[in-house]
Amino acid sequence: MVVAGEPSGDMHGANLVRSLKRIVPDLDICGMGGSAMREAGVDILVDNSRVSVVGLVEILTHFADIRAAHAILVERLKTRPPILLVLIDFPEFNFLLAAKAKKLAIPIFYYVSPQVWAWRRGRVKKIRRLVDRMAVILPFEKDFYQKHGVDVDFVGHPLVDELAGTVLIPRDEFIAAHDLDPATRNIGILPGSRRREVGEMLPHFVAACRQLQEKTAIAVNIILPLAPGIDRQWVRGIIPDGIRVLIVPPEERYSSMAACDAVIAASGPVTLELALLGTPAIVAYRVAPLTYLVGMLLIKTEFFSLVNLIAGEKVVEELLQQEVNADNLVAHLERILSPEENKKMRRRMAEVARILGGPGASDRAAAAALATIRGRDQGDSARTALMNL
Repeated sequence: MVVAGEPSGDMHGANLVRSLKRIVPDLDICGMGGSAMREAGVDILVDNSRVSVVGLVEILTHFADIRAAHAILVERLKTRPPILLVLIDFPEFNFLLAAKAKKLAIPIFYYVSPQVWAWRRGRVKKIRRLVDRMAVILPFEKDFYQKHGVDVDFVGHPLVDELAGTVLIPRDEFIAAHDLDPATRNIGILPGSRRREVGEMLPHFVAACRQLQEKTAIAVNIILPLAPGIDRQWVRGIIPDGIRVLIVPPEERYSSMAACDAVIAASGPVTLELALLGTPAIVAYRVAPLTYLVGMLLIKTEFFSLVNLIAGEKVVEELLQQEVNADNLVAHLERILSPEENKKMRRRMAEVARILGGPGASDRAAAAALATIRGRDQGDSARTALMNL
């Protein structure tokens, strides 16, 4: 059983499943996920669109759906216990599921660490108690878990594989295909992968692009790479009349990001995608006020964007809450659009990409997952077959 509660987890889960099936072709896999895991051959018991929310207030408003999803998965654990439970990030939900699996003596493999190193570090004790083995995708996470006595592997970041397997449309061909002016600056806007995020962030990002043109006379093409699962017509309805925005389908997502001179992005894994593509960026985010206040009390890191956390210094500008406004976004856009700053940020993004390591993360994670099964004294024929691989 593979459980992924968010769009990024769905992608990581799908890649992991494909790697597992290359090793054990007839492996049956069920779980919670989205379209990517379904396409990879997972029997989806719960669609993760029902539970993919961020923030205390948002979780409370979706509590009934979250509880129902948990009940479905627990019932499957009891009636048809899997030979391995693979949990992908999504900590609060997955910790509860892990506790149930532990009582049922089901081996637990945790792939993609919750950000316990950033806030509520006491949760690492729960991970040590519940989880048989961890596979982490950020280089500094391995030392953190080892210090706390958790069996852990650094497997590399699956986005490296995702980008390595993607054929990018060259910038000039992308511009020509979408009838864009090659002399005009391309500004990407990435307002998030969840409906709430897009509704919150998109108006600010569009307003910044419009103000940039009005204030500086810099002509821009506004490019919006659509996240999987986000309805195109709904997004169109948010964009004010009279503003031209090129909405790019998910299959051209990376090509469009690579074609941009600069990007405004909501915080999340997309910042690492931009680093791997070498595209200069500003990272911005807003959450419900109560969620923000609680977070400020608990978060123990200097940065919130993954690019800066991995670099250990500020590579991209970070804007939070009321800082996310057109004036601030325009000021930072002007700076990173200057030729010298643009080249400097591209070099620093390339260094972050180097730290993430080479391709093969999903294959290494799959090997670690199967080793978790082999490391347990199990009796049925399926487990025995896997243990003898």
